[in-house]
Order: sequence, then structure tokens, then C-alpha cells
Amino acid sequence: MMTALSITETNLSVAWAKAFLALMAPGKSQRHPAVITLDHLEDVADIEDEAIRTRLDKELKKQKSNLCSTVAGTLFPNSMWNSALKNNADALYMRYDKAWPGIAKCHANRNGVYFRRLTSYAPEGYADEPVNQLKFIINVYTGGNHRKSALQASILDPTRDHTNNRQKGFPCLQQVAFTPMEKERLSVTGFYATQYQFEKAYGNYLGLYWLGRFMAQQLELKLAQVVCIAAFLSLGESTKSDLEALEHDIRPLVEVSEVETAT
Repeated sequence: MMTALSITETNLSVAWAKAFLALMAPGKSQRHPAVITLDHLEDVADIEDEAIRTRLDKELKKQKSNLCSTVAGTLFPNSMWNSALKNNADALYMRYDKAWPGIAKCHANRNGVYFRRLTSYAPEGYADEPVNQLKFIINVYTGGNHRKSALQASILDPTRDHTNNRQKGFPCLQQVAFTPMEKERLSVTGFYATQYQFEKAYGNYLGLYWLGRFMAQQLELKLAQVVCIAAFLSLGESTKSDLEALEHDIRPLVEVSEVETAT
């Protein structure tokens, strides 16, 4: 029987590591649901533990999986965003549009890319101008309409994604909601139908965080919280035997990180 998993941390790396270790426990490699919350981010200067991320990236590379930053970049292309520019949102959209033909050629992106769905949503057969959902949300909120149901963006497109394929890979992320909170703070929630903890989750958390920083700046709020909800969380395609060395190395790194945070 699958059990729920709930973790709240201020450090992204520690949150990922605790979820990973929980799934490595005997009989616990699948969870339903899993809610990972990164909280009080407005009070934290650095949300990552370099040692944990470096060790994970080393293992991802060894097992020929995408690095954390590559996964995160599918949700938000952080390297293309210059937050210091006056019109940095428009500059980002333009830069991504120019890069899109090359991005689309990558076989891994054949079914789509999250950031493209967020900024150029166009269902099959849609004849009008694609919808930039992020731009819409920014304009609605800064225009004075703070209706929370207007501050959400869809990834799932039934006209493209409802197929009878046994495996599809994209999109696991279904929806992103932006929730203004008291004291001019922002919470970002991503809902995943399925999620792999080893191969994808760290990059998913990081991508949501990058997206949240971008949206917080545009909405003139402070990013305070990132919530990642997975209806079904599994360890991933790698077996527990494959990941024993990673588990062995990650466990003491979590302990060290928590001691450093406490002091």
C-alpha cells in the first residue's frame, strides 16, 4: 500500500535528499501523494547545498541522465533571463522565441517543453495567436485583479497529450499556480501527475524556484514558498541497488547541512 509523503524545508537540496532517502527505505519506493514544500525562502540567502547537488549530478551523469540544471531549464531558462534589464520579461520571451527552433529540434523535446507551454500555449488546430500565460498572469495581477483562479497556468493540452501511448514522458507537470500571500509574498505550486525522485525531482524543484523568482519580480512580490505536489512519486527508472552508493553518500551530507543550518 502506498503512503503519503510530506516534507517541509528551507533548503531545496535537503528537501530533495530527505524525499530520496524516504523512497530508498524498504517497501517505500512509491508514494501517493507527495508534497514537498520549500518555505520561508524570503529569509534564506542560499537555498541549495552544493555538496548534495554535486553528488547527485555526479550520479546522474554516471547513469546517463540529465543534470539538475538541464531538467530545471525546461521549466525556466534561467540562463536566458537578465533580471537587471528594465523590460527583462519581454527580453526573455524574445530570446526564447529566437532559440526555440533549435530547442525544438532536440529529440527529447519532441512532445514539447514546459516553458514553451507557459509562454506559447496553442492547442492542436488553434488558429489564433498562441497564449503567453505568464504575460497574462502578470498583466492581470499588476492591473489590479488579484483573483487567485486567474493566476494559474496550464501545461496539459488534451488535444496533444491525451494519447494511448504506454509511455510518453511529457508532460508530467500539469499546472502551475501563483498565490499571493500576506506581507507581499508569493507562493508557487506545481502539480505533477507523476514524478521520478532520482532523475527529475531536484530539477523540478529548482525549475519551480527559478520560475517563482521571475514571477515574483514581475508581480513586485517576494518569493516565499515553492510547493511541489506529485500525485504519484516513484524512485525512478534506476533500481535501489543502482542507487545504494548515492544513498550512502547523501545521508551524512544531509546531517552536515542540518547542523550547519542550526548553527
